[in-house]
This record gives sequence, C-alpha cells and structure tokens, in this order.
Amino acid sequence: MKKLGLFFGSILAAVSILFFMKFALEQERASSVGVEVDAQKPLYIFNWGDYIDPELIKEFEEKTGYSVVYETFDSNDAMEAKLKQGGTPYDLIFPSESRVPKLLEENLLKPLDKSKIIGLETLSPALMNQNFDRDNQYTIPYFWGTIGIMVNTEMVDAEKITTWKDLWDSEYKNNILVLDNFHEMLGLTLQSMGYSLNTQDEEKIKEATQRLIALSPNIRAVLTDEIKPLLVAGEAAIGIGYSGDAAAVIASNPAITYIIPKDGSAVWTDNFAIPHTAKNIEGAYAFINFMLEPEHAAKNAEYVGYTTPSQAARELLPEEMTSDTMFYPSDDVLNELEHYEHLGKHWIEFYNEQFLNFKMELS
Repeated sequence: MKKLGLFFGSILAAVSILFFMKFALEQERASSVGVEVDAQKPLYIFNWGDYIDPELIKEFEEKTGYSVVYETFDSNDAMEAKLKQGGTPYDLIFPSESRVPKLLEENLLKPLDKSKIIGLETLSPALMNQNFDRDNQYTIPYFWGTIGIMVNTEMVDAEKITTWKDLWDSEYKNNILVLDNFHEMLGLTLQSMGYSLNTQDEEKIKEATQRLIALSPNIRAVLTDEIKPLLVAGEAAIGIGYSGDAAAVIASNPAITYIIPKDGSAVWTDNFAIPHTAKNIEGAYAFINFMLEPEHAAKNAEYVGYTTPSQAARELLPEEMTSDTMFYPSDDVLNELEHYEHLGKHWIEFYNEQFLNFKMELS
C-alpha cells in the first residue's frame, strides 16, 4: 500500500508540474499579445470572405493557445443581421466605416479599452479620428482603400480616362461593368457633377439618378464580385471597383490599370470592432494586438491585396507595392477624398429608391 501511495503521489506530482508548466506557457504567450489568456474560451471572429491570411490564424492559435472559430459574411447587412439574432457570441467583427454609426445607434458595439491595445501608434493618422467614430472609441482600421476605375489598356486608351465624367463618352458603349450598390454608383455620379457623394438633397440625388440613367448605353452589366473575372477575361474594357479588387484583377491580367478619378473618389476603412455579444473580450484584444504587429500586418496585406493602415508594416512591404500610387496614394491625394457616411434611414431609403429607378430603366 505504501508503494501504491508513493506511485499515486508521483503521478499527482507529475500532473501538478505539467499544470504549472501549461500555466506558465499560457502566461508567456499572453505577454506577447498584452493580455491574460484563457485558452479554454474559443474566440469567435466574424469577417468578410477571403479577408485574412489563414496562416496568420494558425500562427495566432499556436502563439496564444486560443482556438479560433472563424466565420465570414458577404455584406454589412448580413453581418448586422447575425449580430441582432444573437445566436453566435461573436468576439470580433470587421464592419465598414459607413455601417459603424448604425451599429452604435443600435448599441451593438462595445467601447474599446485602448490601454489593452498595442500598436495604435503605428496606424496612419490620416485614417484615424474620422467622423464615423471620433477618437476611435469603438473601432480602429483593419484595411483601407479607394473606389475607382479599372481599365483594360489593350481594349481602350486608359490615358483618356482621368475622371468619372469620362465614362459617359459614347466611345465606351456596352463596355462598362458597374457596381450593384446605390451609394457607390450614385455617389460617383454625384461627384462627376461636382457634388458630395454623401449629398442629402433630394433634387440633387434625382438629378444624379437621371445622369446615371444616361450612362445606360455604356453599361454592359450591373454586378458585384462578378466584375473581377469578367475584366480579367476581357469581357469588358472598364469596370468600377475597389482598390483591393483592382489589385487582384491586375495580378491576373497585367494589361489592366486602376485609376483614382480626379473629380472625386472615396476612401474607406474596414475596421476591428468588438460587438455587444462578445464573451471572450481578452481574446479579441489579443487578436487585435497580434494583427497590429508590423510583420503580421505586412503579411496580411500581401495576401489580401488591400492597403494596410500600419505605417510600420508598410516599411516591411516590397517597394514595388508601396511605391504604387494606385494603391498607396500620397497623403495629399488621400486628404482630398471623401469618406462614406451613414446617411440615416430616410436617405438610405431615398437613395435605394432612386437606384432601383435606374436599374428598372436599364432593364
């Protein structure tokens, strides 16, 4: 019995040692991301599709001990609907800036504790403290980009296209792919007329609708993600799109170039945010801190193709990427661009109604 007692005592001692070693390892992992780690809690992340390097998720799990449950959405509306349903306790989401005010109105976001975030000083000041979230109380930038014109230089002369207004030239009949989005399309039309893309004036919006209808002979199709493969395949010469999409298109077809129009464009951010459903808040901060580390932000930017807000990460990227003003415009250009604003229920409905009128005329 004494030997048996010693045997079980040895097992208990070994288990204790392993427990404390596991605890020490978790604390060592935690120190690297600036928070206490509870590896027993899964971390629920809700992001846009194909919007992160999957190797970084694996590396985060190995480094911290967290188990990540990663889900994707394809629109801000879908993301918001899932938050309201409350079925999954998401710990971290990535809303577009124009959706943030609405999420705040509905109390769907938690304020950020900036004392738990490591790396805020690396983020571009030009992207911080914007109207949609003053002082970045609820969000910080994840990626950013612009909206512009993708042009196949083998099909048309790209030097003739420098503004939105140029798209109305009859030379481009049945050759333009446009986005199925009211704010983007009516916004660029308003800018082509010298107005703000966030105009809240019914007469100006109606005027823009008629001008967009006048573009119909040049429009090949109204699409979303399908624009990219069609441009790559040469099915149309011109497409409206976001800078990150343009990077992917150009990688597949170098004959395509991307133009930020001189008569206006939009700069936008997709953002880290912690929703009201969050259960693993410490894990959310750990992931934010991990992704803000310059080497991780740089790796993510190379994989995704969108522009990183991290100035420190930018220094680690290949010069051919960061010197390309199509995707890394100067601060002077950046400061001239408009941000998409949340228009409120009335104006969203009015814009949608006008955009529907355009699509009905098009059909």
